[in-house]
Amino acid sequence: MMPFVRVLLTASALVAVCSTAAAQPMAFEDVVRNLRNPDPKLRMSALQLLHDAKYPEAIIPIAALIKDPVNEIQLEAIDAELSFFLADTVTTKSRVAFVVEVRSEGRAAKAFEMGPMVALPKPVPQEVVRALLEAVDDETPHVRVEALYTLGVIGRGPLTGDEGAMLIKALDHYDPAIRAIAARVIGRLGAEKAGDALVIAMNDSNAQVRFAAMRALGNTREVGAVKALTEQFQFHRKGEGAWSALDALARIADPSSAELFKGQLAHKDPNIRRAAAEGLGRTGDKSEIETLVTMASNDESEMVRAASAFTLQKFGENYLTRLVDFLDSDKMAPQVQAYLFELGTPAAAALVPRLLEPDEGIRKHVVEVLGGIGDETTVAELTPLLKDRDKNVAKAAKLAIDRIRTRSSDRGVLSTAR
Repeated sequence: MMPFVRVLLTASALVAVCSTAAAQPMAFEDVVRNLRNPDPKLRMSALQLLHDAKYPEAIIPIAALIKDPVNEIQLEAIDAELSFFLADTVTTKSRVAFVVEVRSEGRAAKAFEMGPMVALPKPVPQEVVRALLEAVDDETPHVRVEALYTLGVIGRGPLTGDEGAMLIKALDHYDPAIRAIAARVIGRLGAEKAGDALVIAMNDSNAQVRFAAMRALGNTREVGAVKALTEQFQFHRKGEGAWSALDALARIADPSSAELFKGQLAHKDPNIRRAAAEGLGRTGDKSEIETLVTMASNDESEMVRAASAFTLQKFGENYLTRLVDFLDSDKMAPQVQAYLFELGTPAAAALVPRLLEPDEGIRKHVVEVLGGIGDETTVAELTPLLKDRDKNVAKAAKLAIDRIRTRSSDRGVLSTAR
């Protein structure tokens, strides 16, 4: 797509875009019409107005600009769609007076790295999903990357039909970065009948594509890939290839992998010990429970101690308190929160007392988990934290309540539809 110079909105231009000759506010419909204006400056101005105003009614009209002939308009449209679904606002551009700085880099990749909780669980219109998938074939690398990561952040899986097929097709894209991202997005969202294509991708010429494909097979619980993943682990034995394969096997948790997991509990790589401990927990094999008890207390790696505590909790031992204790660390929080999400709603009641923790890090991270696994009854427990002495905890409480209510509202809509 052709480049576009930085947009400078002077005071007079802003008035021209935002008001009529009679100085009345421009109607929403008129702003939307300008999304189709042949003048790229007016299209960008209208897009920025809708982006900043966060009109949910603009989600579908903006989707058309993801395929705009101007790169910067495409990127602004993709970022606008992302912003409609993010649980929290992230600034991507700065304003000085009436100058709008068009961002040089997007935030979709960073949002994706933050995990699935970064977006509210709202339905995404098919028009948006389709436009993001079509942008994967754009000639501009930045547009391709932003579009695919944005889909991974806001999408609701698994993708089926044409959308699923389009995502799977991206595993064969000429750009290895897109192939790797496609595997990651499939791992996050799922795509109907992606298993065979991911197994093929495990032999890709690019290492990052191979590793992403392995992890995606684990995230999608592709039982048919157990043999191929076991062979990959036995081939690599160490390094990212080995732990990617073992991590995938640990997520699939086929009983046939239990012996492999037991044999790796003493591996020198903590990533492999972590995956082995998790795998035993998910397969339910308790034959190494004494070893896991020792690992939960004495392993030199914090991530392995947490994984062992998770497995022991899965076995019915009382290790939830030990798990939550790890939440005083921002570094450990994503790993432990993932365990708590996996333990699910039954763990919510036991987490509520930890909302009174003196450590603000623990309070914040527990609040975030309750936003993911709690229900309407949890809202009452979270409400006092809206006035928490720590502003980050208070902000997390608001987002958690929003998430619970969005999820409940979504279920109500689905129930009515049925």
